[in-house]
Amino acid sequence: MLERVVRSKTMANKGRRSSWAVFAILVWLCCASATEGQEPATNELRKVNESVEALIKRVSPSVVQILVTGFGAVEETEHGSTGVVIGRQRAIGSGFVIDANGYIMTNAHVVKGAENIQVVLPSATADTSARSALAARGTVVPARVVGVARDLDLALLKVEAEHLPKLALAPYRELQQGELVFAFGSPEGLRNSVTMGVVSATARQLDPDSPLVYVQTDAPINPGNSGGPLVNVNGEVVGVNTFILSQSGGNEGLGFAIPSTAVHLAYAQLRKYGHMHRSEIGVRLQTITLTLATALKLPRNTGVIISDVLPGSPAEVAGLQVGDVLLSVDGRPADSLPFVAFHFLGRERGEKVHLEVQRQQSELSFDVPVVLPEHEMDQITALADPAKNVVRPLGIVGIEIDKKIAALLPELRAPYGIVVAARTADSGTEVPLETGDVIRALNGEPMRTLDQLRDTLGKLPPGSGVALQIQRDDRLMFATFTTE
Repeated sequence: MLERVVRSKTMANKGRRSSWAVFAILVWLCCASATEGQEPATNELRKVNESVEALIKRVSPSVVQILVTGFGAVEETEHGSTGVVIGRQRAIGSGFVIDANGYIMTNAHVVKGAENIQVVLPSATADTSARSALAARGTVVPARVVGVARDLDLALLKVEAEHLPKLALAPYRELQQGELVFAFGSPEGLRNSVTMGVVSATARQLDPDSPLVYVQTDAPINPGNSGGPLVNVNGEVVGVNTFILSQSGGNEGLGFAIPSTAVHLAYAQLRKYGHMHRSEIGVRLQTITLTLATALKLPRNTGVIISDVLPGSPAEVAGLQVGDVLLSVDGRPADSLPFVAFHFLGRERGEKVHLEVQRQQSELSFDVPVVLPEHEMDQITALADPAKNVVRPLGIVGIEIDKKIAALLPELRAPYGIVVAARTADSGTEVPLETGDVIRALNGEPMRTLDQLRDTLGKLPPGSGVALQIQRDDRLMFATFTTE
């Protein structure tokens, strides 16, 4: 629920110098364009100011503040392990409207462990003057989680609102180093803030064997900016602000955003399935390092190598082998692990990918069909009958846990309960349940069957407080609401 901060040895004033550097460049360009007989430099600066102001007015109505409450560790002893105190936590993050029908994109870590989520929708007015900003308070509405992609650190929320101003996603392939960008969000809870900088790097890979890359920027980003958009001069989202490298805990000019390509893929799948589907051919890949290339006498010291071929997979059937150096995928050079990973992510079941590899001194070609391994929740959802398994007071489709279901849930803490297989279309936002949650108890009474759950809910008078003990991922928590 808290902003992820990674420590580094960066100087604490580097971010401030970077911001001043951007401003100094703009001033120099404006002054250089002002010659005898032309407009004064101050007029050129006004034009820059007006352009930035217009951009902010266009983007700000789509940026939201996210208020999260939940339970977590609030205090530890000096030595850590035995003195953890669990209490209510509150966290603030950011997000943006990605669909006008109330869908909001943010970071997964912003809503991790959330019991209750509220979204502050900004005023529809585009007036950013001091008087308007002081008067505007925004509209606070409840939100529910539609889906989470934890490995990408993205989450999709839904609020009951329509005709919200949405932001478009920029084509990631067109992003250039040095572009001006603007970070929107609620740093340290300061709603409706914006900072300016440049794209420091378009594809920063922090771990050579990770398929993830980030847009690096020196636009000041601080805790609370998580989930907010990083936009270009066209007002398009180039990335989702997600973490910083910092020694002090605050901005030092090293901010990182999840690229728009990943956001686009995640949005489509989270809205449709509530989780990510991973297209694959049955190989594991690693980045080639100089040491690896030397030790294995590889034909090149950069690129991607196949480190594993899964038994019985399409890759094994096609003839790929461990140690093959990947040269290209569908005709495009396989220069990096992130490129290959994202290429597979966007493919559909049954499609074939054309791979060219180098094996010792030979170059070989393979056409390998893509498979889509079933997610455990897909298998569980397939067992549900919406007509028989719906629990209307909770707005869910539930499945009773038996030995078969328990085998699909390796992290299950107890062999009983009700799995939330889906949310119903008419479900409200008051019950903070997500697909995959396991309902263990209602007001302290263990819930073992759907009929028991329905009967217990049906006996509660309107206005009753309800505490559902649930398991979400590998942790237990309480989800509370009031009956209508």
